[in-house]
Amino acid sequence: YLRAILNRGHKFPVPDGLLINGRGWNGYTVTVDQGKTYRLRISNVGLTTSINFRIQGHKMKLIEVEGSHTLQNTYAALDIHVGQSYSVLVTADQPAMDYYMVVSSRFTKPVLTTTAVLHYSNSFRGVSGALPWGPTDQIAWSLSQARSIRWNLTASGPRPNPQGSYHYGLIKPARTIRLANSAPIINRMQRYAVNSVSYVPTSTPLKLADYFRIGGIFNVGSISDYPTGGGAYLQTSVMGADFRSFVEIVFENSETTVQSWHIDGHSFFVVG
Repeated sequence: YLRAILNRGHKFPVPDGLLINGRGWNGYTVTVDQGKTYRLRISNVGLTTSINFRIQGHKMKLIEVEGSHTLQNTYAALDIHVGQSYSVLVTADQPAMDYYMVVSSRFTKPVLTTTAVLHYSNSFRGVSGALPWGPTDQIAWSLSQARSIRWNLTASGPRPNPQGSYHYGLIKPARTIRLANSAPIINRMQRYAVNSVSYVPTSTPLKLADYFRIGGIFNVGSISDYPTGGGAYLQTSVMGADFRSFVEIVFENSETTVQSWHIDGHSFFVVG
């Protein structure tokens, strides 16, 4: 059904609704003991819609984003964009009752909302009251929160390099890559592209083709380091890189929607 929408040249519509662990309004319950602290991992597994997550009457201490330790800032609400996962600590330090856990859509009309229940094990009162406030179309709010999330280089755990081995501000990038996403129509079908190339998967996985040196599967350099300004086309796009080189990557989004990027297996500093 979703493929058919794109193949007819249309973008995905606004979702019919939101789910928490596959369930709708108050359909999912998390039971906690009063006084204890719990780790929640919140993932946005949707296709196109950013969400905001919050818990009635409770604060969330952010401790991890995408496998990296963060400075442990406290938030009342968190924006989570497509494909992102956050870990938070929540202490059950409120009076014994049930509380709303709320997810609402960001930058959509209409705003979609659903709830789950945070249930205190010694509670005899169901959820009540108004849902806690959450941002809807406030872009500056989301940007401000994103800037507040910082990598914690002093936390225990694996890091890209031993602390102090690199002074990142003194390293001159060996290369600058500009990646511009777009949503072109190709052959009357809705497609999505980076630097005018819409990726086409191969019958042989790229890593296997590379490892076994199978020719004819892909070509390194089949996507430019910068936007070409030309028409979009279909291609198995592969960009080459030098091992252990220090690269500056600039993401450019001229679309009217929020775009999430994930660099598989790599950590990075956001510098601007």
